[in-house]
Amino acid sequence: MEVNSVIIQENIEKAKKGDQVAFTFLLDFFWNEVYGFMLKRTENETDTEDIVIETFAKAFDKIATYNPEYGFNTWLIAIAKNVHIDMLRKKKSSLFIEMNDEEDHQAYSVADDSNSAEDELIIEQNLAQLLQYIKQLKPAYQEVIQMRYFQEMTYQEMAEQIDEPLNNIKIKLLRAKKLLAEIISGK
Repeated sequence: MEVNSVIIQENIEKAKKGDQVAFTFLLDFFWNEVYGFMLKRTENETDTEDIVIETFAKAFDKIATYNPEYGFNTWLIAIAKNVHIDMLRKKKSSLFIEMNDEEDHQAYSVADDSNSAEDELIIEQNLAQLLQYIKQLKPAYQEVIQMRYFQEMTYQEMAEQIDEPLNNIKIKLLRAKKLLAEIISGK
């Protein structure tokens, strides 16, 4: 079957009504285009995968706002650019700043900022709470969250280990993150 603009628009309309098959179709059809575009910008496969997953998550959450006067791929790329900019801002805010000699000398006299015993306990409790939230997910979703964020596996490594197609892994992770966010926010 040849995919044309009519089929794409039909799937967009179905996705607006919550049709999971339509979401999967759109993800499969547009993944490579968005991924290729972002890979040229980031030159980093891991960042690109994260950006594209975040892009589709945001797009699918806001699909009702899509204006069919514009190409769906154009809309996705615009979202991807914004996700990339947000990622760069987060990275930039965590980078070191330049200092002159006087400021450098002052930096050496700053008190130790390593975590105190209380800080470590709070971090441990937050991690324990997060793990409790993750345990509320279905086992398949727990598995992909654990593999991606605790074992830091790539999508390809996850697909090979679970022996599932790469797109299934992407969709599972997308759904797992959305469900986990709903659990955490108490919906």
